[in-house]
Amino acid sequence: MAVNKPSFDELPLAKDGPHGNAWGLFGSSDELGMLNLLTPATTAAAASEIKDGVRVALDWPLDLMAEPCFGRVPFKQEIKNKAPRSVNDDTLTFNTQCSTQWDGLRHYGYQKEAKWFNGKTLDDLLNTKALGTHAWVENGGIVSRGLLLDYASWAEKEGLPVDCFSTSSIPVAVLKQVAASQNTIPRPGDILLIRTGWTKQYEYMTQDQRRALADMTSPPAIGVESSKETLRWLWESGFAAVAGDMPSFEAWPCQNTDFWLHEWLLAGWGMPIGELFDLERLSQECKKRDRWTFFFSSMPLYVPGGVASPPNAVAIF
Repeated sequence: MAVNKPSFDELPLAKDGPHGNAWGLFGSSDELGMLNLLTPATTAAAASEIKDGVRVALDWPLDLMAEPCFGRVPFKQEIKNKAPRSVNDDTLTFNTQCSTQWDGLRHYGYQKEAKWFNGKTLDDLLNTKALGTHAWVENGGIVSRGLLLDYASWAEKEGLPVDCFSTSSIPVAVLKQVAASQNTIPRPGDILLIRTGWTKQYEYMTQDQRRALADMTSPPAIGVESSKETLRWLWESGFAAVAGDMPSFEAWPCQNTDFWLHEWLLAGWGMPIGELFDLERLSQECKKRDRWTFFFSSMPLYVPGGVASPPNAVAIF
């Protein structure tokens, strides 16, 4: 969908709406937000990233977090054998955000105004399927060029310690240094992935440590800085979606609620936020090739009115 994108300083577009909103940019009834940037042209351009056909899965196992953070229900599988036949069925029960996930546009609204993307209210969401993740599926999923900013590897090379389990904010100036060190330049329609090493550090934790983390009401975590500078860079870079290996993408708890990324991106711009992506093997493949871009494909679950979903994501080199 062709659109003349305004400058960051022209936000909010709906002047009677909350701060930073881009409501109406793709029409008053739009439910895709920044995924409108995923056109046949961006898909065709992304296909040129496929050189040798190596595929890298980006989802964590659904059952890896036996005790998910934020009080979420853990994954459960029940297998039913249909004896006397040699046939099995299984039933899965899980919170769509108990492992690797996309936050959908129904997930997080403007907290003060209680409004979601394009001005939808809670009544709208509870009584219709508006803003559901099914809209992403019906438009072909989230498919574009992926771009990894490997902050964890950059910090290691620079001799900088990384504490993933503290509220450590990564400013845009640092992300730009990471991009420059990789000779990586964002382009409109990219899917941004940021690796901090959170999932790797989590896998080394004991069960007691994981339980203590899950028991926290608001577990501290490393993430992108919640700031005007971050938002300006995300907007001007033209990303269609953003994701990371940390549990909230932005440093948590949010350190500047005037620039709460969950509000601005999900409720303001309609930009999906991915969390707990498994970026470890992806990092290795990028280093091997000295290339941090790739073909990215994600097809969420086809749930009408879905709030969130496992991404079922893959990077292809």
